[in-house]
Amino acid sequence: MKYKKLALPLAMATGALIFLASRAEKTAAQSTIPTPAERLPTPSRALLAEITATGTTPAAFPPRSASPPFSSHDFTKPLPNSESGGREVAILAGGCFWCLEAVYELLPGVLDVVSGYTGGRTPRPSYASVSSEITGQAEAVRIVYDPAVVSYKKILDLFWKIHDPTTPNRQGADQGTQYRSAIYWTTEEQRKEAAFAVEEQKSVWRDPIVTELKPAGNFWIAEEYHQDYYRKNPERGYCQVVISPKVEKSGLKK
Repeated sequence: MKYKKLALPLAMATGALIFLASRAEKTAAQSTIPTPAERLPTPSRALLAEITATGTTPAAFPPRSASPPFSSHDFTKPLPNSESGGREVAILAGGCFWCLEAVYELLPGVLDVVSGYTGGRTPRPSYASVSSEITGQAEAVRIVYDPAVVSYKKILDLFWKIHDPTTPNRQGADQGTQYRSAIYWTTEEQRKEAAFAVEEQKSVWRDPIVTELKPAGNFWIAEEYHQDYYRKNPERGYCQVVISPKVEKSGLKK
C-alpha cells in the first residue's frame, strides 16, 4: 500500500520534469535565429556542408547498367516529355527526388529514372536556387517506361504508396515548395488516369489530397551527383533513415 501511495506523486513529478524539459527545448529553439544555410531543407544542409568542406561536388559514379549514362542527357536543355520506340514518360513530384528515384529504379518495366526540377518559372535552375524556393521548381523524377510491361496506373499506385499526398509542401522533415506533391501528365490519357486516381485516393486518406495535377512543362535534369543517389550512398544517414523505409514499403526487391 505504501508503494501505491508513492506511485502517483512520482508519476506526476516525472511528467512535470518531461513537460519542463520540452518547454525549455522549444524555447531554446525559438530563440535561435537560423543562418541562411540552416534554413535550407534536408538534405540540402548536408550537401551544402559537404560541398563547402571539400570545395567540390561529390564525385560521380557510373550509372546503373539499365540507365543511360548522365552524359547522354543534355544538361543545358530541358529533357523531352515524350520518347520514341513505344516508350512513355511519367513525371512525378513527391518530396525528395532521391526517394522517388530509388523506388522507381526497382520497378520492372522502368527503363530510366532521372532526378530533376520542373513546375517552376526559372530555366536551367540549380539545386541551390531550387532549395531557396525562389524558382517555383519542384524536385521531381522523369520516368521512362515500357507500357507493354508496366502500366501508368501501376506507376501511380506506387506513387501513392511511398509518399503522403496530404501534406502541403512537405514530406516528413523535408519542408518547402520544392517538396510538394504533383503529377505532371505528358499525354491526355495520363491526365485522365491521374484525375481518376486522385478521386479514388480521396476515400483512402483521412486528410484532403493536395497533389497538383498539371500538364508537364520543362523538365531540367539535376546535377550529376543527385543521380542514383541512394544506390551510390546507401550508408548515409538520410538514405538509411528516410529512403530505405520507402524502398521497403514499396515491396520491390533491391
